[in-house]
Amino acid sequence: MTAASTRGADASRPVHDENRGCTMARFEGRTAVVTGAAQGIGEAYARGLAREGARVVLADIDSERGKAVADAIGAEGGTAVFHHVDVADPESAAGLADYTVTEFGGIDHLVNNAAIYGSMKLDLLLTVPWDYYKKFMSVNLDGALNVTRAVWKPMSENGGGSIVNQSSTAAWLYSGFYGLAKAGINGLTQQLATELGGSGIRINALAPGPTDTEATRSVTPQDMVSDMVEHIPIRRMGTVADMVGACLFLLSDDAAWISGHILNVDGGQIIRS
Repeated sequence: MTAASTRGADASRPVHDENRGCTMARFEGRTAVVTGAAQGIGEAYARGLAREGARVVLADIDSERGKAVADAIGAEGGTAVFHHVDVADPESAAGLADYTVTEFGGIDHLVNNAAIYGSMKLDLLLTVPWDYYKKFMSVNLDGALNVTRAVWKPMSENGGGSIVNQSSTAAWLYSGFYGLAKAGINGLTQQLATELGGSGIRINALAPGPTDTEATRSVTPQDMVSDMVEHIPIRRMGTVADMVGACLFLLSDDAAWISGHILNVDGGQIIRS
């Protein structure tokens, strides 16, 4: 199956769905890869892209959940397929890119969302077992680079595109090796913006604040969550919907002259000047 990238007037025409009313179709005729898409925010990104017309490749290490999400998107009228990937493995990342090009003819968008989070070991940088630390960083930091390295050539050959890396406000707070990985994601995003710009590829990062997901509830004690919310100017937890709108904006042509930017979606938790 082949499909050319369509970055013109047709890509912005609205489509009507009686269950959702009138919605945008900014990604009509385009192909998007979302890593870590089997659940949580990654699943929401994939569903949001499909609702706006994208053909979505859900990439995850969890095949059972990933296939179920792809099937659910298909049942809702979207186009989605699942592909098993370990983002820490460069060969697996390359296989993901090859699969996507074979399946849909090209790659237009990438969301580097895969991360170890819900099952994260809580420990200090000074004491975390070295093997665990290396595995953690191989997924949470190196994984974004592995997949970007795999997709940038076919994306460039397809006319360019856009990438969003999943960061976190943890990059500016004490959060141990999790925060260190997210600070690395921010630096990676800014460095790659320069390297990818000449290929017609934009890359940005989205940094959620405390967000109400199953993974967050499993990692963060409720009293800690309550304390964080108390100090956020907009005093509530973020929602998955808050993140989806921001991610799709950064991927879309609405953000055509934005690259190397870290967008905090955090209710004002982090104030930077």
